[in-house]
Amino acid sequence: MVSFISIFRIVAFLEGLSYILLLFIATPIKYMLDDPQYVKLLGMPHGLLFMGYIVLAIMLKKDFEWNTNQFGGVLLAAIIPFGTFYIDRKYLKPVK
Repeated sequence: MVSFISIFRIVAFLEGLSYILLLFIATPIKYMLDDPQYVKLLGMPHGLLFMGYIVLAIMLKKDFEWNTNQFGGVLLAAIIPFGTFYIDRKYLKPVK
């Protein structure tokens, strides 16, 4: 059976990956080559993954017993490039 933690780890990975692709590949292509198709292609999935990450983090706050600073860091990681990978290593990977 798949747990919420496993789902959260997958969503965190995909959210982080989509954010990196959006920031470092799609956006430069949009502005340097005047081709917005990649931003349109990655924008919606990234937005859905971002919302899923936030909702799952809120749902798992009690299970992980995150204090306010830890929970704030987990939420902040969603808007920092590579942040979700750090959260996975620091908080989620030891749990498995």
